[in-house]
Amino acid sequence: MDETLGTALRRWRDRLSPLDVGRPARPGRRAVGLRREELADLAGLSVDYVVRLEQGRATSPSAQVVASLARALQLQPAERDHAYRLAGLLPPQEGTVSTHVPAGVQRMLARLGEFPVGVFSADWTLLSWTPAWTVLLGDPSTRTPVERNLLRAVFTTGPQGLAAWPVVDDGDALRPALVADLRTALVTYPHDHGLLDLVAELRSTSAEFARLWDDGAVGPHVSSRKTIAHPQVGEVVCDCDVLTVPGCDIRLVLYTVAAGSAEAEKLDFLRVTNGVGAGGSSPSGPGLFSTP
Repeated sequence: MDETLGTALRRWRDRLSPLDVGRPARPGRRAVGLRREELADLAGLSVDYVVRLEQGRATSPSAQVVASLARALQLQPAERDHAYRLAGLLPPQEGTVSTHVPAGVQRMLARLGEFPVGVFSADWTLLSWTPAWTVLLGDPSTRTPVERNLLRAVFTTGPQGLAAWPVVDDGDALRPALVADLRTALVTYPHDHGLLDLVAELRSTSAEFARLWDDGAVGPHVSSRKTIAHPQVGEVVCDCDVLTVPGCDIRLVLYTVAAGSAEAEKLDFLRVTNGVGAGGSSPSGPGLFSTP
């Protein structure tokens, strides 16, 4: 029997446990692997659409849908490419910015679920985020993929960046570092049309970006302190760090506070009132990651 995208999705879904995606393994659970409802939630799709995909009644998923499913199912690169081909699509080409989040990174973050963590691609588009990110900074799923680009947010939409409420940075190192990252990405992916368009757009819409770009601005990412003006708990002061993943162009942005501090109490309050458990999962919301 020939394999279809539906049969592959069922096989990949069955091999994952709830713990792999940051969800509790509840007693009496009968399902082997993830339920369709869980996969749909993780991939940002409707349950009905996942059912139709698995039954072969939805035969033309978009590249964005396949990418979201690949992230949710923690596929290896070769498996991700196989999923694209089964969907009748060309896999992501070499020399273009990848939106794939390695399975090992996802498993690591499942154990960091209590922290607000965002996963960004080489062009600084937000790919995935933990539930704690949502309660601290707002829900990115309400924004389009274009609006989830950090460079676009920082240079054109205001100081809050991707947050739903104001965020104040205690330094001015972020902008040069972002421009330097984009310059490096353009050297690495010179034929990525989306990347070329992003540079052209920012040069035409932001005088500050144009100046930094033309000056050849460089700068490393350094730890910074950010103050989030949260509508529920007031100001929350966090340390913000950018971690890179060797072997792939993925950046992790991690917000932390000192244990036992007033800031930690505010984050605990936000997690509890928004239904996010200590492991990062939510009974009614996303598990390890929300995705576009």
